[in-house]
Amino acid sequence: MSLEIKVPPLAESITEATILVWHVTEGALVQRDQKLVDIETDKVVLEVPAPHAGVLQRILKEVGDKVQSHDVLALMEESQAEMPSSPPIVPDVPVRTMPAAGKILREQGRAPLAEGGSGRGGRILKEDVINVPPSPERVPPSSVETIPELLPEKPRQERRTPLSPLRRRVAERLMASQSGTATLTTFNEVDMSAVLALRQRHKDSFEKKHGIRLGLMSFFVKAVVSALQRYPVLNARIEGEDWVTPEFIDIGVAIGSKRGLLVPILRDAQCLSMADIERQIADFSQRADAGHIALEELSGGTFSITNGGVFGSMLSTPILNPPQSAILGVHATRDRPVVVEGEIVIRPMNYLALSYDHRLIDGREAVLGLVAMKEGLEDPTRWLLDL
Repeated sequence: MSLEIKVPPLAESITEATILVWHVTEGALVQRDQKLVDIETDKVVLEVPAPHAGVLQRILKEVGDKVQSHDVLALMEESQAEMPSSPPIVPDVPVRTMPAAGKILREQGRAPLAEGGSGRGGRILKEDVINVPPSPERVPPSSVETIPELLPEKPRQERRTPLSPLRRRVAERLMASQSGTATLTTFNEVDMSAVLALRQRHKDSFEKKHGIRLGLMSFFVKAVVSALQRYPVLNARIEGEDWVTPEFIDIGVAIGSKRGLLVPILRDAQCLSMADIERQIADFSQRADAGHIALEELSGGTFSITNGGVFGSMLSTPILNPPQSAILGVHATRDRPVVVEGEIVIRPMNYLALSYDHRLIDGREAVLGLVAMKEGLEDPTRWLLDL
């Protein structure tokens, strides 16, 4: 029975997706739930599995094609019985082979690799041919379509690559943030001595009990939650002609992944323990590179934290993530000379930057909110004791 392989339903906010990579070729035998193709949206990568065992007959959407919900990606023939092992099927269509690989195949009278190669778009490279032992069967050289030799690159040439859906979406949101808000940034510095001492004193017992390393981000999240509870306007947003203030705190934590910037959400951060926060952030980071963060985990959020310090940034002005009205930028902690009670001492200092939408948040609330975060980090007992 012939089956249609379709694009899974996309979220309402996503209008299209892009074919990222096919993991099988036409004519290939596939097992039920075997991954067939990856589809990239502006937020995540979706995997489309085979609904049944069978043979992939025809691919209808190629790498780079734009698709929408329920579009037909390919056709396959369902197999009612478990498929016996059999020799690879040489596809009816020519296999795209790089010149060096094609030369070896023609000289040895070998068939092109039915499963494709490791090059971009399944192209067969020289290394692919060398790593696969020759077959005793000889095939006509015409079955190998060789990509023409590329001319040597000239000096000062450029390479043009289409923006990924994720990068296009990030660009759109950043432009919307800049043009649709009245953004200001206020700065302060925080002495991290108390946080670092507390972390050093308890990190081993914390990891032993909770099975997760005690990082610094949980301290920043806790300090932010305490400040937002004191100054809820920092957690609010403008919606039409209304001022909306949630009675919960959902904090987006910016994560730099191989695919670009993602901001997964810590839901109800006011209810999370430090172990919960560290565990969720570690999970987000691991799944971000693989593109396995779900769409709903990236939606919403009432406030964001971005940590440029992990890359060595000393100071920056973070950009708002609409419709949120405020975002905290955290930077690298460095030993610096500071004046304490009239004496110059060396302390681990961090510059904090709070960007906010001045349409909703006045300078007074922004400055006081950032001072509250500073105080919570310099004396963590303040939020532990709800002071």
